Amino acid sequence: MILAFDIGTSVLKGGIFDTSGVLHSRAEVPVHLSDRDDPLMHEADANNWISALSLVAAQLELPRASRLGRRIEAVVVSGNGPTLVPVGAGGEPLDFAMTWMDRRGVEEARMIAEVTGRYVDPTFYLPKALWIYRHKPEVYRRTSHFCTCPEFVDLFLTGKACTVLPSQQFTPYIWTSETIEKLGMDPDKFPPFLRPGEPVGEVHQEAEELLGIPAGTPVFAGGPDFVMTLLGTATVRPGRACDRAGTSEGINLCAERAVEDKRLLCLPHIIEGYTNISGIISTSGKALSWFKSISGRGELDYESLFEDICQVPPGSRSLLFLPYLAGERAPLWDPYARGTFIGLTANHGRKEMTRAVVEAVGFAIRDVIEVMEENGLEIGELRVTGGQAKSPLWNQIKADITQRKILVPDVQDSELLGDACIGLFALGNYDSLAAASDSLVRIGRSYTPALELRELYDRLFELYRASYRGLKEVFSSLAAIPLEEEG
Repeated sequence: MILAFDIGTSVLKGGIFDTSGVLHSRAEVPVHLSDRDDPLMHEADANNWISALSLVAAQLELPRASRLGRRIEAVVVSGNGPTLVPVGAGGEPLDFAMTWMDRRGVEEARMIAEVTGRYVDPTFYLPKALWIYRHKPEVYRRTSHFCTCPEFVDLFLTGKACTVLPSQQFTPYIWTSETIEKLGMDPDKFPPFLRPGEPVGEVHQEAEELLGIPAGTPVFAGGPDFVMTLLGTATVRPGRACDRAGTSEGINLCAERAVEDKRLLCLPHIIEGYTNISGIISTSGKALSWFKSISGRGELDYESLFEDICQVPPGSRSLLFLPYLAGERAPLWDPYARGTFIGLTANHGRKEMTRAVVEAVGFAIRDVIEVMEENGLEIGELRVTGGQAKSPLWNQIKADITQRKILVPDVQDSELLGDACIGLFALGNYDSLAAASDSLVRIGRSYTPALELRELYDRLFELYRASYRGLKEVFSSLAAIPLEEEG
């Protein structure tokens, strides 16, 4: 059996898989971002991940699984990224984790770009480390290791620090010793690289006592959640694309070639020889949970929420929403972009606004897809995974807006299934990660776009794009107004 953990932005999940990829048990508990007034600042308490891990392990009843003959042969951990934690000599977090949404390192990203000669986004790992170095020198001085999110948990499980490198070509996107030294930082604070499937270490006694995982169980390197999603949706062949739908949204296309377009991330693929063309949307599911909360429906489950809006016609009665609640990454790369309702009238209410937020995610996905197509890439069916994949209405809305067939795998926790692929490959059950992925991923449901809605959504999509262009300078000017200090 493979024990998989995935640390999301809002949920920490765990699952136990058998060698055929069947998910025997699953558990999740919420995790939280820390409240901050600065719109560029998005932090999390890494200690909360360990507490949540113990709750998930308790729900999975790991000792009972062992008694039933379900011996845990391997542990694999994935997690959100780029998220960075400064860790002390005892493995304790010295400060809040700077999450993948955190964009404070704008100046630091510029400095690194000057050193490396390549584009660096403020959300990447190294700008976060440099920001700590420049703005929190005492935290930097005490830091023994800068750990990414899943590797912080690996450190807790094994006592060994590492950084997962999905492929050799990923090195410039994470860090290099040469760049670190040019920036004046200490390379020893940045743990050595491991490839997915390589052994991190073994579960030690303290972790067994908290989690119930037998001491000595091997822990294998997993990696960033978006990389595990490629495996967990079988986006491992050219032309296959997946929509990693959760708090944020990641559109990933497996391609045979790279492209030169600053609006997209052109990353190495975990499968050697291929490229992962990626567009990350900063707040998708987060936008809906935000609106649910501020509209007084924070406790409403999502199934009831979608029943509430199913009577609202496509197009939300000519209401648009820009989902830029934490700036936007692809394809805008604008840290100052803001969320906005466009076209509100007295005839609009909560239901129309809710549907507009849901449709905005479809428009944001289409925005990324069209940029990919401008570069001559072909995107056919879209494999959707994550929490949003559980909603038939949301899947249909995405199909209608993007005019793409939506495929939903049987196991919608693609990060966990990707972890299982890693574990079974590491144990020698498969000759390659691609073979493990192709074998374990099975498609459950599909959604075909409604052709009669194409004209409507084409018009609304052009207005969606035009709305941002018209408001870009307004957003920038708003960001220049200093926040009032609470007295």
